[in-house]
Amino acid sequence: MTTLDCRAQQCPYPVVAARQALLAAPEQVLTVLVGDDTARQNVTRLAISLGCAVQEAPTEGGFALTLTPGLRPPPGGATATVSGKTVLFIASDVMGSGNDDLGKLLLKNFLFTLTELDAAPDAIYLVNAGVKLAVHGAESREALDKLACMGTDIAACGLCLDFFHLKEELAVGRVTNMLDIAEGLLHAGRIVRP
Repeated sequence: MTTLDCRAQQCPYPVVAARQALLAAPEQVLTVLVGDDTARQNVTRLAISLGCAVQEAPTEGGFALTLTPGLRPPPGGATATVSGKTVLFIASDVMGSGNDDLGKLLLKNFLFTLTELDAAPDAIYLVNAGVKLAVHGAESREALDKLACMGTDIAACGLCLDFFHLKEELAVGRVTNMLDIAEGLLHAGRIVRP
């Protein structure tokens, strides 16, 4: 049995670490130590979706979740097959509305989490303030670099880069235009707007 101590980490890190461990050793019992109720709930949902039984117990600083493989995934987990590319359309340097600092953290965590999934998006189109994610010094640049290495086409709107005076600062991906973006979106099988 393996134990992961994620008590000092905030989501998505406990979920990502648990997923990696479960996929690396699908027949092995795994204990995940988490520090808060949100991580407890998220790791539990992940484990159930991967066919594990979950036993939880309080532990110093949080919860101990014992994940035992062997259950079948719940019915209704099958989804319709989508043909075509998966495209992310990012039009801001924040996720959601409300507090911009929180929105930047959420978008950074979202992009990081994408790098840990089995399949990366086929393309990411960055427009408006979204182009700020791909420039030198951007906190999200490391995740975008990794996605590019995984084969994701990262394209930043040239007009937007010019508007923000960032064309010379582009650090990952390529400069594109609205015709390319429009065609990519029209031919996509799935468009995701974080």
